[in-house]
Amino acid sequence: MKPARWLLPALDPNGVSELANTLGIRPLTARVLIKRGYGHPDAAHEFLYPSLDDLHDPHGIRDLDIAVERLRRAIADDEKILVYGDYDVDGTASIVILLKSIEMAGGHAHFHVPHRLRDGYGMRLDVVERAAAEGVRLIVSVDTGIRAGDVVRAARELGIDVIITDHHLPEAALPPAVAVLNPNRPDCQYPNKNLCGAGVAFKLAQGLFETLGWSDGKLRRMKESFLRLAAIATVSDVTPLTGENRVIVKHGLRGLGNTRNPGLRALLAVSGFAPGETPTATQIAFRIGPRINAAGRMATATDVIELLLSADETRAREIAGRLQALNQERQETEAGIVRLILRECETAPVTEEQSALVFSGAGWHCGVVGIVASRLVERFCRPVFVISEDAETGEAHGSGRSAAGFHLLEALESMPEVFTKFGGHRQAAGVTIPTGRIEEFRTRLGVYARARLSPEDFRPLVEFDSEMDLAEATGETAEEILSLAPFGFGNPIPVFHVCAAELAGPPSILKEKHVRLNVRSNGKSLSASAWNFAARAADMRAGDLLDLAISFEDDPYGRSRGWPGWTVTLRDARPSRI
Repeated sequence: MKPARWLLPALDPNGVSELANTLGIRPLTARVLIKRGYGHPDAAHEFLYPSLDDLHDPHGIRDLDIAVERLRRAIADDEKILVYGDYDVDGTASIVILLKSIEMAGGHAHFHVPHRLRDGYGMRLDVVERAAAEGVRLIVSVDTGIRAGDVVRAARELGIDVIITDHHLPEAALPPAVAVLNPNRPDCQYPNKNLCGAGVAFKLAQGLFETLGWSDGKLRRMKESFLRLAAIATVSDVTPLTGENRVIVKHGLRGLGNTRNPGLRALLAVSGFAPGETPTATQIAFRIGPRINAAGRMATATDVIELLLSADETRAREIAGRLQALNQERQETEAGIVRLILRECETAPVTEEQSALVFSGAGWHCGVVGIVASRLVERFCRPVFVISEDAETGEAHGSGRSAAGFHLLEALESMPEVFTKFGGHRQAAGVTIPTGRIEEFRTRLGVYARARLSPEDFRPLVEFDSEMDLAEATGETAEEILSLAPFGFGNPIPVFHVCAAELAGPPSILKEKHVRLNVRSNGKSLSASAWNFAARAADMRAGDLLDLAISFEDDPYGRSRGWPGWTVTLRDARPSRI
């Protein structure tokens, strides 16, 4: 892998001092806030102290009032309601939010979640026809439906009204639904265009609850309760953790530490959390989300719905244990495909001419191709699609993940005739394609990407928030930097540039692949861990002067044992130029 590009900001020291003094924060924290666009004291204060009052008015979403009125009428008339969702974390969380909301409003609904391997993504006509035969008169889609114009049209002809709640990018013509709730529809003025599907479902639930005559206190309690699922979905769907999404995640995660939901408690337990422990956004992304997703990837997401709705502690623990086993199976399957692809790359190495990569193979598990694509983007720093071919049907199903600065859905929209079906957004997309057109797709995607990316884009990027002197690395500073969490897409863990630190001794190798090293500068010493750094440590000698890229990381393990609740992680290093 090529050396990373280092990008250091130029910050106005006067602006840093002014913000630090106004808010009573440390200069290092002020530099991070200014770098991230929160240089005005009011904006910085709102970022530092996100409040439930900062949530936007749900009525700002176009068609929300129409959707609430139709939903209230269906509940009052005891109509059969179907909640039609998706099989990932966002989709299953959305289903549970709507099912519980309808129940609390006095209604009853059942749900349909597609089977990833049998049904694929999106609304299907056969499901709607079956619903009509069973007497369903209202379908509410969650995290899906925005590109299902033909299916919605057929539902209307069968006497079924459809309310669409979705966040994926729409086509030019919206489906002919009773209401289409999607912040990304061109005529919607809702300020947060980055709500995930569960976020949109949460807004519909808010609007519904406001019509029930509840007290302000009860409305607030219900809002806080539903934010837990919305937070898990917001993190897992890799939406920017800024603005309203930051409020959702900050308050939603806070509530997970004392949740009474048996399913969530069981899920936290199998994910390694002690009773009462509050997960971070990073832990949601790497420990909670994958276990929920494993059901839809390897079996059926119906298990997730049952888990989150269950009032039976024993049954919840049983389902959570099954999700744990499915996640282990998913990890093994994913690793196997990654190994196959990397062996292929040893035979035919990736070159700078290949601005986007398409890998395909017969019988690869469709449930893991998206996460395999993510692993390969991390390795090759360019857009990647991974496609599973079905020799019997002649059709293939794949998922893509994007690199910085490249819009996947726009790339697919430039060649729609290649696919049987496609959809997604900037960062992730899915395709169904005849196997005979995979090579055409590989060629055309490469040409499209080559016009928009350069070889410089294929190098890893370390984007710094600020310069830092080792003297600033105190416990108080670390805690203040960590208060900028939740960290994730749109609000990454801050990275600091330390110039000309002396390596105080030879690096210590941990578990044959990790490194622990000690550095010093101007009388201040610091110990840092570097993951998967062992190969590079061979070139480091005591006394070397190094420029470092470091981060403060939360350390709940240490905190639980009375040690400092933070550690330092080395992200990158290079010989100092001083």
